[in-house]
Amino acid sequence: MAAGTSSEPRVIYKSKSISTSAFKNCKRLLHWGPALALFIIFLISFMSVTCTLMWWPVNTLGGLINLLVFMMWDALTLYNYFMAVFNGPGFVPYGWRPKNPDDEQQLQYCMECKGFKVPRSHHCRKCKRCVMKMDHHCPWINTCCGYLNHANFIYFLLFAPCGCIHGAFILIASSIHSLNLQYFRIYLHGESMVELSILSFVIVVFTIGLAVGVVVAVGMLFFIQFHGVLKNETGIETWIIEKAKTRERFESEGEFVFPYHLGWKKNLKLIFWPSGEISSNGIHWPVEESCHQFTLTAEQLKQKALKREHVVLVQIVEDYSGSWLPISKGCKVVYNTPCSDEVRIPVRIGDHIEVTRGKRHWLYGNKVSENRSPEESRVRGWFPRKCAERESDVEDQNQNPKDPTEDDNEKKKN
Repeated sequence: MAAGTSSEPRVIYKSKSISTSAFKNCKRLLHWGPALALFIIFLISFMSVTCTLMWWPVNTLGGLINLLVFMMWDALTLYNYFMAVFNGPGFVPYGWRPKNPDDEQQLQYCMECKGFKVPRSHHCRKCKRCVMKMDHHCPWINTCCGYLNHANFIYFLLFAPCGCIHGAFILIASSIHSLNLQYFRIYLHGESMVELSILSFVIVVFTIGLAVGVVVAVGMLFFIQFHGVLKNETGIETWIIEKAKTRERFESEGEFVFPYHLGWKKNLKLIFWPSGEISSNGIHWPVEESCHQFTLTAEQLKQKALKREHVVLVQIVEDYSGSWLPISKGCKVVYNTPCSDEVRIPVRIGDHIEVTRGKRHWLYGNKVSENRSPEESRVRGWFPRKCAERESDVEDQNQNPKDPTEDDNEKKKN
């Protein structure tokens, strides 16, 4: 493992200096994602505790242990959830620059944050900040999963399914007892009775469905995240690695080596138990011996340069309001809308867009504006493909306008 070279950024920030106070971060809970997540946790917890007190009362040792274990899952889930929310991912300070000016050539510049991106950081359009070691933006915690809260987020993904499995077991057993209440009254006089009204029974069945859904959805996300941790890769970095392997490389470049894969044991330690050399401050990271701090950022710069070479300039020939359901553009456009929460940008006839990617019925690009000042953010997002034509095609049509009488003459000849 390489400790780095003298040209590496050595700025050290403590957690308190790269994350706002927990009190200020409480506003992250004022969003549909945390509200829905906490409602699901509360409903499963409340119904499970209510049913277990009837099905397996705490006046027995087994009942007491059962309740305490479930409450343990509940406490661990909520603790790690709130820690992930309040700690946040850790943001790159506005206007950050490396101490060594020569390092700026090896780093990406963020127009929105007016500073350079530290290694492994990316700009989040939702948080409107550059996030340290950004994995993804999670709507359930209403912030990104990154450097500071990655461990808590993964713990949350682990304990939530465990609690839901336990809760589902309690609720299923309670519903069976409730459906067979007369049998238990006649043949098992000493058994605890679970009496549920029709409404309560419906809520229990609904809660069982929620618990099973959480186990499947959150459990799958846990395995995806844990697989990334074993390789010390974020979701964004996995995408960068895939492109690095398919990109045509010069012989002098050699084979691309992901610099942060230290072996699964050290990777786990870096996330969950960082100490000594196997630790990070969000800016400086331990890397492989054959790599340096800017190995990945150098690859990103080359990929972005290649991406700019393939940019297609289009001109808007049809207005679009920015609606998520543009019915006026046709059923195919509505049906094939991108499965993404990325912005839909309104466009007007005559606008110019630099298209960087697209789908069959949609394009994504940056709006070209000659009057945009350096302080203004770029306007970019999705818009229907049918609203645009290649700039070269539009110029050809303007230079060689078609005479409308030509079609009539052709028809007469035929």
